[in-house]
Amino acid sequence: MSTLAHVFEAAGLATVVFASMIEVVELMRPPRALYCEFPLGRPLGKPEDTAFQLDVLRRGLALLDAESPIIETHPEVIESDETPMACRLPPRHDPSAPPAVDEARGLRAAYDRALAKRGVTAVGRVLDASSIPDALAVLHEWAEGGDWKQTPLPGKNTVAVCHDIRAYYDEAALELVTGPPPGGRSAEAWFFEQTEAGATLLAARKSLEAQGAPFPFWFYMAPAHR
Repeated sequence: MSTLAHVFEAAGLATVVFASMIEVVELMRPPRALYCEFPLGRPLGKPEDTAFQLDVLRRGLALLDAESPIIETHPEVIESDETPMACRLPPRHDPSAPPAVDEARGLRAAYDRALAKRGVTAVGRVLDASSIPDALAVLHEWAEGGDWKQTPLPGKNTVAVCHDIRAYYDEAALELVTGPPPGGRSAEAWFFEQTEAGATLLAARKSLEAQGAPFPFWFYMAPAHR
């Protein structure tokens, strides 16, 4: 965004960057930036808090009247919540299937409700919802030591496949949790720490590393700290 700000400014358009990483704006020096120490992915801060979000926008737009370059800091800090969200998973239905496969099938009704309610989905980079269990079956094989070269993954691109699996689980989970929207890190913690799919994905990544698979093929399947 900081780079784009310089490009737009050179074309005569005034810009304000709402920055989540102070190191980046200090290095890139966009003409105007409001640094907001909020969780990544939430540049306006608190979900469903219109007053707070309007305050962020007003503080940012006020910088249009300031002499540039300028970096202001929003006075409120919002810590990332890494406590796993409370989401009850469906019970096992088919004990003969790998746990992650059975789990994903059990979430399909919740995913379908989410899709009907919102009309859009983040699933679809390389897989549709019906292909999620098949992809998890392959990841299960890899996690058990199966040769990744001999067992192709639906969609082929591991990063895109894992994105679709995460999106499927996140959207289904939002139909099963109550209360305010969970923080981004709490949803991530739930997926990797409490679901069979998350455990399978991490085990598959570890197996790929041990097998000597190319670094980009396995490393970006999950956040680096996982």
